[in-house]
Amino acid sequence: MSFSWAEPGGKVPDTKTVWVYRERLKERGLVDKLFSALLIQIDAAGFSARKGQIVDAAIVPVPRQRNTREENRQIKAGDSPEAWGDNKRRQKDVEAHLTKKHGKTHYGYKSHISVDRKHKVIRKYVITSAEVHDSQVFEELMDENNSNRSVWADSAYRSVELEAALPGAHYCRQIHRKPTRKRPLNEREQEANRKRSRVRARVEHVFAQQANRLVRSIGQVRVGGRLV
Repeated sequence: MSFSWAEPGGKVPDTKTVWVYRERLKERGLVDKLFSALLIQIDAAGFSARKGQIVDAAIVPVPRQRNTREENRQIKAGDSPEAWGDNKRRQKDVEAHLTKKHGKTHYGYKSHISVDRKHKVIRKYVITSAEVHDSQVFEELMDENNSNRSVWADSAYRSVELEAALPGAHYCRQIHRKPTRKRPLNEREQEANRKRSRVRARVEHVFAQQANRLVRSIGQVRVGGRLV
């Protein structure tokens, strides 16, 4: 979901105007409502969710916080450091977290999305701090309105629990198999993964506008408003 900020005549509002607009959406809890309204319009235009759904997640980096160890300890405990004044509290992001991926450390949030295979439209989304594992919000991303019950996802979503839950919910799982040191994938399993990848790769087109983007908004709700 994106907006054109140009006013009549082609004039673009200044940054402050855009910030105030987004703040009002956040304060009034309208981001999700606007997203739902947009999906209704998309469906009405003939682009209903079809051919199954693809689920994936990407890290959204934000500027790192320069806190002391004691400040970080208090933040992790759910407290606001006593030394911070009101102005400093407004400038500090206490909801973002560190995580490691492929041996590299990242700081920020994670954008979890479900797109329909046919049109690559985001149907469901969840924004979390970066350390939340992809599989933890899998069920929240399931789109009941898709015309097909197939679900594609990478190996991060493969678990005994999900393997059992998806058929029970009448979904057809198309989740990548994961090799281990003791059990590498055989040729049949590798070929099955390659076939799944041809479909799952469609979600990367959507993430091209989100992944590796440095978002300077503070707080989980504001970050979500910038991404969807």
